Amino acid sequence: MKQHVTVVAALQIGFGVLKTFIAAVVLVILVAGGLISGDAEAMAITTTVGLIVAGFLVLTALPGIVGGIGLLKGKNWARVLVIFLAVLDLIDFPLGTAIGGYSLWVLLNNDSAPLFENGGKFGAQPAYG
Repeated sequence: MKQHVTVVAALQIGFGVLKTFIAAVVLVILVAGGLISGDAEAMAITTTVGLIVAGFLVLTALPGIVGGIGLLKGKNWARVLVIFLAVLDLIDFPLGTAIGGYSLWVLLNNDSAPLFENGGKFGAQPAYG
């Protein structure tokens, strides 16, 4: 299960970086569209819309990046955060649905819970008998 948790962490970080890149592209396209139009009002509108859309994408990307880093460190709060984000990712068809479903399968599995015990020492083996 440890390898699956690492894969989920990498997917969350990668999906967050992808969303951040898309936010930058959207912002550049919308601002450029306003500049090309040559109209000050159109430029103001497209810039505002670009900032709102890009800001929303970045705002939704950052928790995934932070959660993925937390998972790599074995933090239980990151497990809870990524479970929440995975439920939200299910709406983002098709890539988010696949990432969200896999993340839920891994993080809600009974075998993955012990990895986040013992104060965040990732991969710490539970003490037996």
